[in-house]
Amino acid sequence: MGRIGGVNQTLVERVPGSVPFYKPPYDTSTAPGIEAFNSNQFQQGFSAGPKIDLIYHGDSGYGVELSYFNIFNQRATKIIGPDSPADWLVMKAPGAFWQTQDFPYQGMAWSSGTNLYNVEANGRLDITSRVTVLAGFRWLQLNDNLQGTLTPADLTQPTWKQTNSYFNLFQVTPGMPVTGNYPPFWTTSTTNNLYGVQIGVDGKILEFGRFSLDGVIKIGLFDNNAEQSTGVSLQKVVYPSTATTNHAAFVSDAGLQLKYKINDGLTVKLGYEALLFAGVALAPGQIQETYTTPPPPPSTVRALGVNCGSTVLFQGATAGFEYSF
Repeated sequence: MGRIGGVNQTLVERVPGSVPFYKPPYDTSTAPGIEAFNSNQFQQGFSAGPKIDLIYHGDSGYGVELSYFNIFNQRATKIIGPDSPADWLVMKAPGAFWQTQDFPYQGMAWSSGTNLYNVEANGRLDITSRVTVLAGFRWLQLNDNLQGTLTPADLTQPTWKQTNSYFNLFQVTPGMPVTGNYPPFWTTSTTNNLYGVQIGVDGKILEFGRFSLDGVIKIGLFDNNAEQSTGVSLQKVVYPSTATTNHAAFVSDAGLQLKYKINDGLTVKLGYEALLFAGVALAPGQIQETYTTPPPPPSTVRALGVNCGSTVLFQGATAGFEYSF
């Protein structure tokens, strides 16, 4: 399955390199920039995962269904810069936080990752030989993470930011050799645990010889126990912050399956499925929920809350076997 949808959050702006790094009232923290990369431009592509369904059909028309699936880690990375002629690459967040590259040879890299888990149990009732209604309980976990780094890593210490902060990008000079690795300047992860009830319909749409076309649709209301965890680097020291909330969420999924019966017990099937979430927390949405106060100490990073206003769709192809006994 692949992911569609995300958060409209600017991650990188370009500011002319002739602007001073820090020289109020006009510097890289205040100068208007041109958007170079937005979080909704990540292209995570498709990833595979297992899906297992167990269904019991009773003689009276009642049945029980257990289902599990997960989508393995989907990742995407985007590197902006370095530019020639050099522009400042700037990321800004609420409060006093803004990040530029340390040296002209660097770009700004952002990576994104998502994974999804699902467990559900449904009762089933055959209305006719072709239509079954279902209702049950469902748990889903949607994890999302975002990380910003400078690439390649610093070769020397950016001491000029403390001693000559009024430099523009063309005046930047190297410092002493770096000992160790500097941390990412921004890391955010979100976890959505959704617990709720759902109803749905499973039906046979067409049947022709050994071929059949089946469809299913489910909708549900959920309590989303959402958490965000953010680490922000201030002068190369990471300051953590966390927040949790409970938020109402909506989940709906639908699918079509083309089946071919090999024999009385074994069927091969190909299909398409779509799974929609509304009311979930994605990592880029937490940038505006993270507030920083500047160095020198006491520097603080504070999570203002959890943004659960995102909608995301997973969709893709399925292939498998069905065995009845």
